[in-house]
Amino acid sequence: GETVEEAALREVLEETGITAGIVAPLGIIDFWFAVEDRRIHKTVHHFFMRYLSGEINDDDIEVVDVAWVPFDDVSSRLAYRDERRLVAKARGMLGEI
Repeated sequence: GETVEEAALREVLEETGITAGIVAPLGIIDFWFAVEDRRIHKTVHHFFMRYLSGEINDDDIEVVDVAWVPFDDVSSRLAYRDERRLVAKARGMLGEI
């Protein structure tokens, strides 16, 4: 197996075409959702990452859209409060890097 950090970097590359480096962990979001008649438990590890290289693309079938978004606009594009909380945490970390 791979670590959660290795998995996150691999997923970013596969889903966006971007090679990134992890700056710091942001947090974990744990939730349930339903598919047909089954409940699925999902744990997502989020990381503050730095762009290293690559051309942005959405060639992965799991991805609907990929875009560079100004940091101030990110929260308004997120549907869930927990995700907005992590963006606020990342905002606070910007001065530290």
